[in-house]
Amino acid sequence: MDARETLRRYLEQRRDMGERELVLDDLSVDDVMRMLGASAGAVTADPPASPRAASSPNASSDIRTTDAPPDTADWRSVLRSVDAEAAPRAPRAADTPAPPPRTVSEPDEPAATPPANAEEELVPTADAPLGIIVGSTLRETAHGPLSHLTSLDDVARAVAACTLCELCKSARNPVPGDGSPTARLVCVGEAPGESEDATGRPFVGRAGQLLTKILAAIQLTREEVFICNVLKHRPPGNRNPTPDEIAACSPYLIRQLELIRPSVILAFGAFAAQTLLDSRQAIGKLRGFEHRYHGIPLVVTYHPAALLRNPNWKRPAWDDVKLARRILDSAANA
Repeated sequence: MDARETLRRYLEQRRDMGERELVLDDLSVDDVMRMLGASAGAVTADPPASPRAASSPNASSDIRTTDAPPDTADWRSVLRSVDAEAAPRAPRAADTPAPPPRTVSEPDEPAATPPANAEEELVPTADAPLGIIVGSTLRETAHGPLSHLTSLDDVARAVAACTLCELCKSARNPVPGDGSPTARLVCVGEAPGESEDATGRPFVGRAGQLLTKILAAIQLTREEVFICNVLKHRPPGNRNPTPDEIAACSPYLIRQLELIRPSVILAFGAFAAQTLLDSRQAIGKLRGFEHRYHGIPLVVTYHPAALLRNPNWKRPAWDDVKLARRILDSAANA
């Protein structure tokens, strides 16, 4: 594998983890690769330095102090050769203490009256620390603009007729989600991909096959859970969703959760986790906690598509899924 392809994979993995640093603050991966192409063959087949070494706190201290030919085994040197500077790295979990749990208020929504057993609801149901708390309970949103939709089929029909954003014009099929209307576990991903756009069903490609195996490992079938995405139509070219698209689609997801009232939400990937938790923290910092989304325990893990690209994440993902299973079992025994 040449240095260029290794760099691409590394940057994509960092994006999957929800981290944006170096040139990614302002540039896409494709922008970086175009810059590398402008280096007039400076990149050789030598592999770049490991991500761990590249992330050293002192790695960017000499960005402007050398005129020597770039060391093509170090992707930072390659970036320097095309005048791409490394931004200061963000503090890592080891540098700063984890933030305390916080409550996120919904904009333009009156504050909800805490339930009588609010203190009890803020106690984790499994052996994981309490994380971010969004809202209080689903009762807060039960009278929203989609409260007239009284079933998941109603939501699916509303999604199919939706014209609130431009995605409805480019997508082949809406992908509202499918599964059990009484599911105890809801799996939430980012957005439909090509296979999902073609079939109108979520998680049906290679990532979907892996998800089926993950569910089977905790004694669940696809028919027993509900699987959906934050976005209900595919973004062109699988690009990242825009804020307007998120705003248009989120009410459908919220209404689905109101109707299902699951015991656990399993958020796959940085985008789904950050959207539901209203957070910009990297997925590595969101994992390992029992968050609460309007009273529902929420567990964050890597997207199955990311696991296909980086098998090293399968072990931590398995830990996350087992946490979700323990929460399910605790809820059943409560």
